Amino acid sequence: MLLIPCPWCGPRPENEFHHAGQAHIARPEDPAAVDDATWAEYLYLRTNPKGAHAERWRHSHGCGRFFNSVRDTVTDRIASTTRPNA
Repeated sequence: MLLIPCPWCGPRPENEFHHAGQAHIARPEDPAAVDDATWAEYLYLRTNPKGAHAERWRHSHGCGRFFNSVRDTVTDRIASTTRPNA
């Protein structure tokens, strides 16, 4: 089982967490002003790298907070976890 280090609670088993997608996705400042293609890109297009990848996670069965992590998609090892805006 993968242990994920929550920045608030410490290492916990993976079944306490919910993956929330790619981290650092900037929402358009004025969503009403963007065309459909730009909005669809914001909603659906994400990178899918082989190797280190910045992700958001939620400790859904613990403190309930979101945090960012860097996880290697090949080995599943988590290099770091940080609080948002840290």
